[in-house]
Amino acid sequence: MPTVFLSPSTQEFNPFYDGMGSEEYYMNLIADAMVPYLEASGITVVRNTTEDTALTSAQKSNAANADFHLAIHSNAAPESLAGQLRGTDVYYYTGSTQGQRAAEIFANNFSLISPTPQLVDTIPTTRLAELRRTAAPAILIEVAYHDNPDDANWIRANIRDIARNLAVSTADYFGVPFRQP
Repeated sequence: MPTVFLSPSTQEFNPFYDGMGSEEYYMNLIADAMVPYLEASGITVVRNTTEDTALTSAQKSNAANADFHLAIHSNAAPESLAGQLRGTDVYYYTGSTQGQRAAEIFANNFSLISPTPQLVDTIPTTRLAELRRTAAPAILIEVAYHDNPDDANWIRANIRDIARNLAVSTADYFGVPFRQP
Protein backbone atom coordinates (compact mmCIF):
# COMPACT_ATOMS: atom_id res chain seq x y z
CA MET A 1 0.00 0.00 0.00
CA PRO A 2 1.35 3.44 -0.87
CA THR A 3 1.74 5.97 1.94
CA VAL A 4 0.86 9.66 1.75
CA PHE A 5 1.93 12.17 4.38
CA LEU A 6 -0.80 14.79 4.76
CA SER A 7 0.49 18.10 6.01
CA PRO A 8 -2.32 20.60 6.43
CA SER A 9 -1.23 24.08 7.42
CA THR A 10 -0.19 24.71 11.01
CA GLN A 11 -0.58 28.47 10.58
CA GLU A 12 -3.23 29.30 13.17
CA PHE A 13 -2.01 32.90 13.00
CA ASN A 14 -3.33 33.25 9.41
CA PRO A 15 -6.98 34.26 9.84
CA PHE A 16 -9.55 34.19 7.08
CA TYR A 17 -10.60 37.64 5.79
CA ASP A 18 -13.42 37.95 8.33
CA GLY A 19 -11.58 36.52 11.32
CA MET A 20 -13.89 33.49 11.38
CA GLY A 21 -11.36 30.67 11.46
CA SER A 22 -7.79 30.29 10.30
CA GLU A 23 -5.82 28.67 7.53
CA GLU A 24 -4.83 25.94 10.00
CA TYR A 25 -8.46 25.26 10.95
CA TYR A 26 -9.86 24.94 7.43
CA MET A 27 -6.92 23.04 5.92
CA ASN A 28 -7.18 20.51 8.75
CA LEU A 29 -10.89 20.11 7.99
CA ILE A 30 -9.93 19.30 4.40
CA ALA A 31 -7.29 16.78 5.52
CA ASP A 32 -9.76 15.20 7.97
CA ALA A 33 -12.28 14.78 5.14
CA MET A 34 -9.63 13.27 2.85
CA VAL A 35 -8.69 10.39 5.15
CA PRO A 36 -11.76 8.15 4.55
CA TYR A 37 -11.36 8.49 0.77
CA LEU A 38 -7.66 7.70 0.89
CA GLU A 39 -8.08 4.72 3.20
CA ALA A 40 -10.94 3.34 1.05
CA SER A 41 -8.58 3.62 -1.93
CA GLY A 42 -5.93 1.54 -0.17
CA ILE A 43 -3.64 4.45 0.64
CA THR A 44 -2.00 4.60 4.07
CA VAL A 45 -2.26 8.04 5.67
CA VAL A 46 0.25 9.63 8.04
CA ARG A 47 -0.30 13.20 9.24
CA ASN A 48 1.32 16.12 10.93
CA THR A 49 -0.20 17.73 14.01
CA THR A 50 -1.19 21.32 14.65
CA GLU A 51 1.90 21.66 16.86
CA ASP A 52 4.25 20.85 13.96
CA THR A 53 6.10 23.28 11.73
CA ALA A 54 7.00 22.91 8.07
CA LEU A 55 10.38 21.49 9.12
CA THR A 56 9.01 18.99 11.65
CA SER A 57 6.34 17.95 9.17
CA ALA A 58 9.06 17.19 6.60
CA GLN A 59 11.02 15.26 9.24
CA LYS A 60 7.96 13.22 10.20
CA SER A 61 7.24 12.52 6.54
CA ASN A 62 10.78 11.22 6.10
CA ALA A 63 10.59 9.14 9.30
CA ALA A 64 7.36 7.56 8.04
CA ASN A 65 9.03 6.67 4.71
CA ALA A 66 6.12 8.33 2.93
CA ASP A 67 5.84 7.73 -0.80
CA PHE A 68 4.30 11.16 -1.37
CA HIS A 69 4.07 14.34 0.72
CA LEU A 70 1.04 16.62 0.34
CA ALA A 71 1.07 20.01 2.06
CA ILE A 72 -2.34 21.71 2.04
CA HIS A 73 -2.55 25.47 2.50
CA SER A 74 -4.59 28.53 1.64
CA ASN A 75 -2.99 31.68 0.33
CA ALA A 76 -2.91 35.36 1.27
CA ALA A 77 -1.96 38.23 -1.00
CA PRO A 78 0.75 40.75 -0.16
CA GLU A 79 -0.62 43.57 1.99
CA SER A 80 -0.87 45.95 -0.98
CA LEU A 81 -3.15 43.45 -2.78
CA ALA A 82 -5.01 42.05 0.23
CA GLY A 83 -8.37 40.63 -0.77
CA GLN A 84 -7.82 41.21 -4.48
CA LEU A 85 -6.15 38.00 -5.66
CA ARG A 86 -7.79 34.65 -6.41
CA GLY A 87 -6.74 31.26 -7.65
CA THR A 88 -4.80 28.13 -6.83
CA ASP A 89 -1.04 27.56 -6.85
CA VAL A 90 0.46 24.08 -6.84
CA TYR A 91 4.15 24.20 -5.91
CA TYR A 92 6.70 21.47 -6.53
CA TYR A 93 10.45 21.28 -6.01
CA THR A 94 12.39 22.55 -9.02
CA GLY A 95 13.93 19.59 -10.85
CA SER A 96 11.74 16.93 -9.24
CA THR A 97 10.14 15.07 -12.14
CA GLN A 98 7.79 13.18 -9.79
CA GLY A 99 6.94 16.39 -7.95
CA GLN A 100 6.16 18.09 -11.26
CA ARG A 101 4.06 15.11 -12.38
CA ALA A 102 2.11 15.28 -9.10
CA ALA A 103 1.65 19.05 -9.41
CA GLU A 104 0.26 18.65 -12.92
CA ILE A 105 -2.17 15.91 -11.81
CA PHE A 106 -3.39 17.99 -8.88
CA ALA A 107 -3.68 21.20 -10.93
CA ASN A 108 -5.58 19.48 -13.75
CA ASN A 109 -8.01 17.84 -11.35
CA PHE A 110 -8.40 20.95 -9.18
CA SER A 111 -9.31 23.07 -12.19
CA LEU A 112 -12.43 20.89 -12.51
CA ILE A 113 -13.84 22.20 -9.21
CA SER A 114 -12.15 25.58 -8.83
CA PRO A 115 -14.32 28.70 -9.16
CA THR A 116 -11.38 30.16 -11.13
CA PRO A 117 -10.05 27.27 -13.24
CA GLN A 118 -8.06 29.64 -15.44
CA LEU A 119 -6.10 30.65 -12.31
CA VAL A 120 -4.86 27.16 -11.33
CA ASP A 121 -1.09 27.14 -11.83
CA THR A 122 1.88 24.87 -11.19
CA ILE A 123 5.00 26.59 -9.89
CA PRO A 124 8.51 25.18 -9.42
CA THR A 125 10.40 26.46 -6.38
CA THR A 126 13.38 25.69 -4.16
CA ARG A 127 12.36 27.88 -1.23
CA LEU A 128 9.65 25.85 0.56
CA ALA A 129 10.93 23.56 3.34
CA GLU A 130 8.24 20.94 2.82
CA LEU A 131 9.37 20.54 -0.78
CA ARG A 132 13.08 20.94 -0.18
CA ARG A 133 13.43 18.74 2.90
CA THR A 134 11.20 15.75 2.12
CA ALA A 135 12.64 12.54 0.76
CA ALA A 136 9.38 11.71 -1.01
CA PRO A 137 8.11 13.65 -4.01
CA ALA A 138 6.10 16.55 -2.62
CA ILE A 139 3.73 19.32 -3.56
CA LEU A 140 2.25 22.22 -1.65
CA ILE A 141 -1.17 23.32 -2.84
CA GLU A 142 -2.53 26.76 -1.99
CA VAL A 143 -6.19 25.89 -2.61
CA ALA A 144 -7.43 29.51 -2.74
CA TYR A 145 -6.93 32.92 -1.11
CA HIS A 146 -8.28 33.11 2.44
CA ASP A 147 -8.02 36.92 2.40
CA ASN A 148 -10.38 37.13 -0.59
CA PRO A 149 -14.05 36.84 0.46
CA ASP A 150 -15.10 34.90 -2.66
CA ASP A 151 -12.25 32.38 -2.39
CA ALA A 152 -12.54 32.04 1.40
CA ASN A 153 -16.27 31.44 1.26
CA TRP A 154 -15.77 28.94 -1.56
CA ILE A 155 -13.32 27.00 0.65
CA ARG A 156 -15.78 26.97 3.54
CA ALA A 157 -18.67 25.79 1.35
CA ASN A 158 -16.65 23.08 -0.41
CA ILE A 159 -14.55 21.31 2.24
CA ARG A 160 -15.80 17.85 1.21
CA ASP A 161 -15.50 18.52 -2.54
CA ILE A 162 -11.96 19.85 -2.11
CA ALA A 163 -11.04 16.84 0.03
CA ARG A 164 -12.51 14.41 -2.49
CA ASN A 165 -10.70 16.14 -5.36
CA LEU A 166 -7.35 16.02 -3.54
CA ALA A 167 -7.94 12.36 -2.67
CA VAL A 168 -8.74 11.55 -6.32
CA SER A 169 -5.51 13.30 -7.34
CA THR A 170 -3.54 11.33 -4.75
CA ALA A 171 -4.99 8.06 -6.08
CA ASP A 172 -4.20 9.20 -9.64
CA TYR A 173 -0.63 9.98 -8.62
CA PHE A 174 -0.22 6.50 -7.13
CA GLY A 175 -2.00 4.83 -10.05
CA VAL A 176 -4.56 3.16 -7.78
CA PRO A 177 -8.34 3.12 -8.23
CA PHE A 178 -10.20 5.82 -6.32
CA ARG A 179 -12.86 4.33 -4.09
CA GLN A 180 -15.67 5.95 -2.12
CA PRO A 181 -15.56 5.26 1.62
